[in-house]
Amino acid sequence: MSTVRSQLTPVFWISATLTLAFVLWGVLSTETFTRVTGAARDVVIVDFGWLYLVATTAFLVFVIGLAFSRYGKIKLGKPDDLPELGRLSWFAMLFQAGMGIGLVFWAVSEPLSHFSAPPYGLAAPGSVPAADLAMRYTFFHWALHPWAVYAVIALAIAYFNFRRDEPGLVSAVFRPLLGDRVDGAARTGDRRAGHHRDALRGRGLAGARHAPDRLRAVRGLQRVPGAR
Repeated sequence: MSTVRSQLTPVFWISATLTLAFVLWGVLSTETFTRVTGAARDVVIVDFGWLYLVATTAFLVFVIGLAFSRYGKIKLGKPDDLPELGRLSWFAMLFQAGMGIGLVFWAVSEPLSHFSAPPYGLAAPGSVPAADLAMRYTFFHWALHPWAVYAVIALAIAYFNFRRDEPGLVSAVFRPLLGDRVDGAARTGDRRAGHHRDALRGRGLAGARHAPDRLRAVRGLQRVPGAR
């Protein structure tokens, strides 16, 4: 037991504490939790929706430019390393470990939902403009833009992991800027710089990635006749 505890880094404790705090908040004060998180979501959508659109488009332009530049030829591995997986296996893994659940459910549900109830009243329900709007939203959410966002983060981590022998952590990407502080060896104020970033990333993944996928799966099962 002591060996296991010694292997648990501050990243685990910070992430676990934040996640548990959010879970307890949602269980003990559901109405307050719903109101606060709903208000935060509305602020992000209404006040910063334009930034989201611009940023995701910038990510897409960046990765396309990167792919066709001289940097696109950099191998994510040592010069003599060979791929462990074939192209077909790698392509399948992208969906299995990435957008699989979302594509299966929302690829059909989202356009139908927007067609019957266009967001923000931008078109009449069931009309031709509503159908056009529904497909635009769906392609933005599930076509190239999200892949570009994933690719930028994944490429940064992969480069430092496979080319610089850094750990596969978000904090490792910041080594050129923060130096040894990404290892938690030096303190910034009262926080360990690298641990802090990894913990926030872990908490973000718990809420923004895994929870929606579980909800999608449950929501889909609820639509199946006889499913409980």
